[in-house]
Amino acid sequence: MPRGRTSEYPKAPITIVFTTSDRANAKVKMKVIRNRNIDEIIDLNYNLPGIPEKAVIKEVGIGEIFIERYQKKYDL
Repeated sequence: MPRGRTSEYPKAPITIVFTTSDRANAKVKMKVIRNRNIDEIIDLNYNLPGIPEKAVIKEVGIGEIFIERYQKKYDL
């Protein structure tokens, strides 16, 4: 019997919306991660490729529908 986190987690796309700094006029960007589960992203003991360390994360969503919603909401 497997212990801990198994690979049985669904590999749904995780959408992260972030800004490159904490300023009001900072550009909003979106990154879609498809090869990890949400628990690995939330732990975040490492740096994600494409997201700078000083980035301010605005929203995180799981699934294809969030990609479309965030594109409309933030005009990406």
